[in-house]
Amino acid sequence: MSDPFDLSEIPDPLTAATQTAAPTYFDGLNPEQREAVEATEGPVLVLAGAGTGKTRVLTTRLAHLLHTQRAWPRELLCVTFTNKAANEMKRRVEGLVGQVVEGMPFLGTFHSVAARMLRYDAELVGLKPDFIIIDTDDQVRLLKQLIAAERIDEKRWPARVLAGHIDSWKNRGLTPGKVPESETWAYADGKGATLYAAYQERLKVQNAADFGDLLLYTIEMFKAHPDVLAKYHQRIKYILVDEYQDTNVAQYLWLRLLAKAHTNVCCVGDEDQSIYGWRGAEVGNILRFEKDFPGAKVVRLERNYRSTQHILGAASGLIANNSQRLGKTLWTSIEGGDKVVVRGVWDGSEEARVVAEKIDQLHGGNHALNEIAILVRASFQTREFEERFNLLGIPYRLVGGVRFYERQEIRDAIGYLRVVARPDSDLAFERIVNLPKRGLGDKSVHLVHQLARADQIPLTRAAKILIETDELRPQARKSLADLMNSFERWRALLKDVLHPELAEIILDESGYIGMWQNDKSVNAPGRLENLGELIHAMAEFENMDEFLDHVSLVLDNEQGANGDMVNVMTLHSAKGLEFQTVFLPGWEEELFPHQRALDEGGDAALEEERRLAYVGLTRARERAMVLFAANRQVYGSWRASVPSGFVDELPDAHVVRTSDQGLYQRTRPLAPPSPKTQRVRHDIDDFDFNQDVEEGLGPGDQVAHPKFGTGRIVAVDGNKLEIDFKNGGRKKVIASFVHPL
Repeated sequence: MSDPFDLSEIPDPLTAATQTAAPTYFDGLNPEQREAVEATEGPVLVLAGAGTGKTRVLTTRLAHLLHTQRAWPRELLCVTFTNKAANEMKRRVEGLVGQVVEGMPFLGTFHSVAARMLRYDAELVGLKPDFIIIDTDDQVRLLKQLIAAERIDEKRWPARVLAGHIDSWKNRGLTPGKVPESETWAYADGKGATLYAAYQERLKVQNAADFGDLLLYTIEMFKAHPDVLAKYHQRIKYILVDEYQDTNVAQYLWLRLLAKAHTNVCCVGDEDQSIYGWRGAEVGNILRFEKDFPGAKVVRLERNYRSTQHILGAASGLIANNSQRLGKTLWTSIEGGDKVVVRGVWDGSEEARVVAEKIDQLHGGNHALNEIAILVRASFQTREFEERFNLLGIPYRLVGGVRFYERQEIRDAIGYLRVVARPDSDLAFERIVNLPKRGLGDKSVHLVHQLARADQIPLTRAAKILIETDELRPQARKSLADLMNSFERWRALLKDVLHPELAEIILDESGYIGMWQNDKSVNAPGRLENLGELIHAMAEFENMDEFLDHVSLVLDNEQGANGDMVNVMTLHSAKGLEFQTVFLPGWEEELFPHQRALDEGGDAALEEERRLAYVGLTRARERAMVLFAANRQVYGSWRASVPSGFVDELPDAHVVRTSDQGLYQRTRPLAPPSPKTQRVRHDIDDFDFNQDVEEGLGPGDQVAHPKFGTGRIVAVDGNKLEIDFKNGGRKKVIASFVHPL
């Protein structure tokens, strides 16, 4: 390993005064950009608004330091958040200075640079230079061993939950001994910190570190060994940091230690685009820059080269409602452009239809699909758009995610439904037989397979035979018998219970919903939302078989990632991207701002949600449409929605507001009809479907149903009604699903 502290190879740098001709890399920079590039000495904070040329400023500043020979490549520390960004920066710098830039050991991500530093002095923290860096799967596997050794119920206290706590502690720079006592009780009745310490010890025995350790150990090394830190102070002359608003506490501490000897540190960021608080980012890091570095120069990049005046005006008016900001006003010389459209629609299906029709219209006018994006707050929202695009043959790509019906929790749920509706579905049975874990190990499942192959019968039939024998262990036999009995019970309900309701019963009684409710990982709430959206999707089909056929056709119609396609992604995934046209659906209270975020983070979370809305708007170059629905279906039940407060914060001068049938003014509960009963909307438009169910319904009574519209009761069988609907024909429904007229 080359010595990063060998200064003999570096000649004395030339001063800027020796440069006689102005370099060409200044060409095209506006005054503020050039000011940010040339302010080389002392602390500098570059507040770079959306679309203001942040990357160009950062790379030009790096090129300027090299061209003027204020520093050599090995004397620069430049950290980014992705390897792709680091490689792109190096490529651009080489283009600007006209030569290959070699020997930049401190250009990369926070973790890659920290790993390089740690390997050189690994012994100081109890590791060897060739230590391995483990991934998340290895981390969870090791934690499971420690949890088992402590005789902790891993079903109740999953290893992934503990892994999440440990990552959070490391992101905040907390070693096991510094974890607050109140937080140790968040796992296994106070054993969190103890297991954290045991985990760290086991890693060292294996000469291993996880990603969080790379920064944590380096911070520990710098604090315990000032001589090592002094070597880096002697070597590194300039520090450049990209996306400073996204740094967490550990990254902040690491940077502060490295910048301690001199103040030639330049941080580029935008407090208005700090949207990763849920993974440890601290917007306060950029807000207190001037306090951390007294006398710092602040350069505001406010000229936007991306968006029209109306888009910037709408975004600026929205973000002005935040208090946690340093402040800047974006402007553009791009003239013209349409106002931001704010449109209210009836429900999620109507929302997808409106967007698809607009996309079809734009594409007919030679608008590239690649230049269109649909940005959602929650991943479950993509389902309506995927269904509509598949129906109309509009090609799309899901960026940074998995298509709705390909997601793990959706495949699991459909596995249960397939076994209920189609008992011979071996692949589905194999997928869910021990999910959630019910004490059926590999040996038990192997016996089922063995009998099925020997007798040439489906796995479900083999399972029913096995539970009548002594082949299985008593506990495994009981678990398998309970599961098979449940399948029989659910199968008996197929004819009498509406299939969305049956799906909810299956997922609940099987323990699958409970499994995700007990999972404290960051992805669990989103998985539950997706399961709710699955139940919503089923209501659009006549029965379970029709729905399962639809899923099979959708999965068989996979598209490649190349070609001209509409981009569908979450708002978080869209940061750093730009499109000619952007659609922003789901701007409703509880969805956006997301209620879970508000419950956990209060006012700070509300401001981050508003920053997320700001990021979404500023992805658009020419046009943007914000949509909200008067109704959303959650876990099979319709819920009246209220437009997001963000909608009202958009300044009237830059938006045009429109809605279907005056939905923008509605504040009372609404019950959306099925797409098949649009003609009878006026019959049930003014009915409150949230009122209590009236008892005593009988033949001849007129009732309204949220999906099938209005109709007359023909027969009553307990809590089941047979109804002759005006537009839906004769149906059997549950009494609690209807209301008298």
